[in-house]
Amino acid sequence: MAEFVGAIDQGTTSTRFVVIDQAGSFVAMAQREHRQVYPRPGWVEHDPIEIWGNTELVVREALASAGLDASDLACVGITNQRETTVAWSRATGRPACNAIVWQDTRTDDLCRAIGGDAGPERFRHITGLPLATYFSGPKVRWLIDNDPEVAALARSGELLFGTIDSWLAWNLVGRHVTDVSNASRTQLMDLETLQWSAEAVEGIGVPGDALPEIVSSSAVIDECRGVLAGVPLAGILGDQQAALFGQACFAPGQAKNTYGTGCFLLLNTGNAPVWSGNGLLTTVAYRIGDEPAAYALEGSVAIAGAAVQWLRDNLGLIEDAAAVEALARSVDDNGDVYFVPAFSGLFAPYWRDDARGVIAGLTRFATAGHIARATLEAVAYQTMDVVRAMEADAGLPLGSLKVDGGMVRNGLLMQFQADILDVPVILPAAAETTVLGAAYAAGIAAGVWPDTDEVAGHWRESSRFLPAMDEAQRERLRARWAKAVEKSMAWL
Repeated sequence: MAEFVGAIDQGTTSTRFVVIDQAGSFVAMAQREHRQVYPRPGWVEHDPIEIWGNTELVVREALASAGLDASDLACVGITNQRETTVAWSRATGRPACNAIVWQDTRTDDLCRAIGGDAGPERFRHITGLPLATYFSGPKVRWLIDNDPEVAALARSGELLFGTIDSWLAWNLVGRHVTDVSNASRTQLMDLETLQWSAEAVEGIGVPGDALPEIVSSSAVIDECRGVLAGVPLAGILGDQQAALFGQACFAPGQAKNTYGTGCFLLLNTGNAPVWSGNGLLTTVAYRIGDEPAAYALEGSVAIAGAAVQWLRDNLGLIEDAAAVEALARSVDDNGDVYFVPAFSGLFAPYWRDDARGVIAGLTRFATAGHIARATLEAVAYQTMDVVRAMEADAGLPLGSLKVDGGMVRNGLLMQFQADILDVPVILPAAAETTVLGAAYAAGIAAGVWPDTDEVAGHWRESSRFLPAMDEAQRERLRARWAKAVEKSMAWL
């Protein structure tokens, strides 16, 4: 058997292809950015043809850089930006329009109309999700209502809808599929049966014949053609679930947090969905073959690294994002300054659209260093809020937190995160956990690795931050943060 595994990582801003070996080490990587299209305020689109073209390019570039052919790969996996929505023709395989990106808010009015008297909770008991612009189902309905070509395809039965994984799989193997993790983000899948929900599909107004077949996250789907001809497509995972997989969080109670523009925290809750009473999302973590699915609770923080960018771009306090740590370390503590970066409301666990950003506790003593420190601490506090909601929902105390993403290089932030959570914060040796998770899922299905125990054996710790704050100080800071959050609410 070939000893290498390939993985496509199709993200919001770029597409990568990596090759790893049986030890989980990276052998080759290539990456290409794609255009962000903003037709109107609040609208964000991508060109599916550009994304597929870039996918072919990065596959060729990565294989060439390692001196490999497609035949050297045992299998390939896909991980992707999750809720971004593509509509294309079954007959021609051509997109009917640009993809609507997960960030796009054009379905706001439609979501309210679909919710009716029940409001955003209408389908949560089925899908684990509130009706929101974030998810894919309403985006398809919007396209049918507003794009004549999509409407014509729907009337003729030729419309195919999918998230980005489905679009890539269609071009790779010619089958219309999605995995359970991506399907669980459409607002259309029944979390219990792992099949499309007739109630949600009809209620949102999506043609059932346009939906892809739902498959396991780790399963041989078919052989690829074209640039990866003959290589089995054997794994698909949404990006945040792939990071959970790549971090080897296979046991209930294990969690990872990805620190990027925002934060995405997932907690493995085992083989049954945990319905949130604290403002979190219930989602499928992954499914391996015919085994029972693993589920997760997810909490998202809208503004994390974006708050640092705001200090740089709007206030001019730093020249580059990396400089924020040095500025924050110029003071001994936050000087009783708290920054709640609710620039467009508060996400989990508050879900307050009426909140707006506040900096509280300012005195003449406060400096740029205190504001920088408060900015970093805000990321940790927001993560703490999500963790506490998860613990309440799942009844599972967090023993440690595995972390990844660009902000984990900030030692001050990571130490404060450990202090305020009162658990160890653990960094992996392999920082690219998302694409690694996709490769592992495919490799298990193809027999490169026998099971998740083998994969977990490849996970290596880079460093850890241990809590070093006394309980009285921790509780004082938590209380002051809660007070600042309250001040941000009901601004609108």
